[in-house]
Amino acid sequence: MVAVGIASVMLLVLVAIIFSALAGGGASGPPDGGAAGARRATSSASSSTARQHARAPGGTMTPHHATPPNPLSAHDRIATASLRLIEPALGAATNGRDRAGAPARVLPTAVRYPRAAAGPYPLIVFSQGFDYPAAAYAGLLNAWARAGFVVAAPTYPFTDPDTPGGPDENDIVNHPADLRFVIASLLARSAAPAGALHGLIDRSQVAVVGQSDGGDVSLAVAADSCCSDPTVKAAVILSGAELSSFGGTYFSAPTMPLLVVQGDADPINVPGCSAQIYDEARPPKYYIDLPGASHLPPYVSPGPIRDHVAASVIAFLALALRHDRAALHALDAAATLPGAMSITTSPTLAGRSTDCPGAPTGAG
Repeated sequence: MVAVGIASVMLLVLVAIIFSALAGGGASGPPDGGAAGARRATSSASSSTARQHARAPGGTMTPHHATPPNPLSAHDRIATASLRLIEPALGAATNGRDRAGAPARVLPTAVRYPRAAAGPYPLIVFSQGFDYPAAAYAGLLNAWARAGFVVAAPTYPFTDPDTPGGPDENDIVNHPADLRFVIASLLARSAAPAGALHGLIDRSQVAVVGQSDGGDVSLAVAADSCCSDPTVKAAVILSGAELSSFGGTYFSAPTMPLLVVQGDADPINVPGCSAQIYDEARPPKYYIDLPGASHLPPYVSPGPIRDHVAASVIAFLALALRHDRAALHALDAAATLPGAMSITTSPTLAGRSTDCPGAPTGAG
């Protein structure tokens, strides 16, 4: 009991350190969802993506892509590696070529990890939202790396704001395979006898985290029969959804621990999408409600909510990957912000709509 008490105190101290380190720093984002992440207000007729972008009344929105400062300039505890992962196309659209000149999908991947490379560490692979740069989430990614995770953020072909000719959301149907490829590539590099990632990753502790469309992709790899990856042991879905376009069946087999986070004023990924995920998932599962929060600010805008989201993910993964029961106390503390954040482990979100445009019905 003494050991458990000490572990609990240490986790709470870690949460406090994270809050202090994040205050006033990291990447900034737009004050609301904007067109950069807008995607889910209505159903789409496209066969490859089930929800079209939300539009402002009276016309289209002008995309607002925040350009964050160098996210590592003040974080000397973090080291980085920039990888260029080249995936065989296998019939998907291509954006480059492999060394033999064959068409391929190129996935630039930014990796953050503790500078004191005394691994192996758990791995988080983060998937960003449509038409929004992965670097905009630097506040979260840096916090997780400082807490002792290897954090990889791939840039998917055709959905990044810098895509030549503009992004194409229809390519999302190829992203679960991209994500599985990234995970396998990172594990291979860690197992290699030399290289920047040599020995850094604990292959038994792999988690996927995604926001918006990236949450859809992460959930597919975690819980959809179309695309599941057995190396993934935990999933965090930040304002994401089930997606009919992927095919398969969600939660048809035993799944790993799941954390779902959702703003209840999100007009892009409506709350019913996250409620559907949570209600259909098997325990252990956790739902963090963000009253009054929109689509992007909880994850990209500096402030207490983003700090608490970062700390909640750290505590959840300590519980899910390391099986540290004391982390329950840290998760409860991190996910509690009076009037702005609360957590539940109820079997279902009783009384809440689970309507989600473009999601399958009767899943699980």
